[in-house]
Amino acid sequence: MSKIIVIGGGDHAKQIISIINKLDDYTIIGYTDTNDKGDILTVKHLGNDSVLEEVKDTHKDCSAIIAIGMSTLYDMAKRVKLEEKLDMIGFVQPAIVSPDAVVNEDVRIGKGTVIFDGVVINSGSKIGKCVSINTNSSLDHDCNIEDHVFISPGVTICGGAVIGSKSFIGPGATITKYINIADNCIIGAGAVLIDNCLKTGKYFGVPARWVE
Repeated sequence: MSKIIVIGGGDHAKQIISIINKLDDYTIIGYTDTNDKGDILTVKHLGNDSVLEEVKDTHKDCSAIIAIGMSTLYDMAKRVKLEEKLDMIGFVQPAIVSPDAVVNEDVRIGKGTVIFDGVVINSGSKIGKCVSINTNSSLDHDCNIEDHVFISPGVTICGGAVIGSKSFIGPGATITKYINIADNCIIGAGAVLIDNCLKTGKYFGVPARWVE
């Protein structure tokens, strides 16, 4: 089995560790976090991100996966910077796909992306790098999810939708067919998008409207 290090020690990391453990493809050597949370599902704390170069020197073939959730917009910027740092150090960032997800034919998934339990992705969809598609979300045919998008649990994305990079889709949101969302947008929990979101900003409500 290949070695992998998990970047992050919160609840999001716990879910990702659980998915990796089900794959039987990796041995997790530890996790990094600014705080020692103790063992997470038997995975030990290695220190903060300053240890990453030492880990790579010690374990030449070690991969890494970003496991930081989204509670503030700062977390999105942190995720992007971490991806760049891991690239610079030389870590491979594999896509992690839960065996309890359904990924149909002709779906492309970028590096560092995590597909959680219960997700369904239909044919022809393209998922960029370092995307997080959380529990029980569904993407219909021919969707295009660009880099660093964070999709919360229970999101429904209908066919042909395009979601711009570094956007956040809140829990339970619905994005109807062929909708386009600009980069750096926030779609609120439970929002229903029936029109394109071509201006960067926050969209809330049913139907969703730009608020700022």
